[in-house]
Amino acid sequence: MTEIWAQAALWLGLALLASLLSIWLRMATALSEIVVGTVAQLLIGATLGEAILAGDATWIKFLSGAGAILLTFLAGAELDPAVFRRKWKEATGIGLVGFAAPFVLCTVAAHWLLGWGTQQSWLAGIAMSTTSVAVVYAVMLEFGFNTTDYGKTVLAACFVNDLATVVALGLVFSPFTWKTLVFIVVGTAAFVILPWLTPRFFKRFGNRPSELEAKFLMFCLFGLGALAGWAGSEAVLPAYLVGMVLAGTVGKDHVLVRRLRTLTLGLLTPFYFIRAGSLVSLPSLVAAPLGFVVLLLTKMVAKMAGVFPATRFYRSPWREGMYTTLLMSTGLTFGTISALFGLSHGIIDQGQYSAVVAAVVGSAVVPTLIANAFFLPRHLLRSADNDAPV
Repeated sequence: MTEIWAQAALWLGLALLASLLSIWLRMATALSEIVVGTVAQLLIGATLGEAILAGDATWIKFLSGAGAILLTFLAGAELDPAVFRRKWKEATGIGLVGFAAPFVLCTVAAHWLLGWGTQQSWLAGIAMSTTSVAVVYAVMLEFGFNTTDYGKTVLAACFVNDLATVVALGLVFSPFTWKTLVFIVVGTAAFVILPWLTPRFFKRFGNRPSELEAKFLMFCLFGLGALAGWAGSEAVLPAYLVGMVLAGTVGKDHVLVRRLRTLTLGLLTPFYFIRAGSLVSLPSLVAAPLGFVVLLLTKMVAKMAGVFPATRFYRSPWREGMYTTLLMSTGLTFGTISALFGLSHGIIDQGQYSAVVAAVVGSAVVPTLIANAFFLPRHLLRSADNDAPV
């Protein structure tokens, strides 16, 4: 256990450093954690050995995965059903365009510019088509946009985008099986029952020092996550759906949400974001940067060409449209999941995997930095301050 405690201290020390850097550099904490993870893997690996950081340790993978699940759940719980009903056309339109444009263009770029095979190009297109709900929600939460109609609409568009990515990955590489059918049936039943069961269960047994509400939610999220993994899907997908169906219950309980944020952002998500950064091999990128550069630039151009006109079509102001476009250009969770799926199934090799993951992580950093530096809709910050719960 001594080794594990030392590794935990190292990771939380990196998380603390990332938080300080985010304050000094005025950037989102999630992005500073990704950058710190990348640099730490390079420096610590070169001086003390790659095993010191232990990014592949089972307990770190668990904390990282739990962070992704809970953060995605919180993002779903922030959706206001009334706002979604009012803005569903906008969220669906922007989300589908945000998936289709980079999926097509990155597939073409991988095949014709990088010379990758057909399956490898499809995999690259799917990985680069994503939008990171985790990154977008972390940024929205940090600036307070999560309480505004604008922020809730963007999060809904991110969900539609990632749902299309998961469906595409399943249709192209994972044939529909009886396990998929079981997951759909059980998941649908859970999404119907939970909105009825949860408020009654909390009213009867909640508001106790044992934090029963948090235990109940994590039981449901991890259980559905296990079922999704068994069926060949991803654990974060049902987490977002559960958050959406419980938005009227959990989302309005500001005390419970604040406690879940403390657990998620204080302990779990640093492992997720730092580990995501540590997956990037800087020496490999320096040796062969073409794949990384082509995929990252193609994704950003495709998102700009697809999402920005869609935001203008729905009459979004210019600055908000640019900010939405750049946030929709981010990628992390489903992008790295898709790349890892391709590597583990022999669809792409190690070099292609490094290029895809680096481009995915780069898309989490570069567009968000540009968005916050040049296109931050500051008039919404005042609205967020007025709408924030006390």
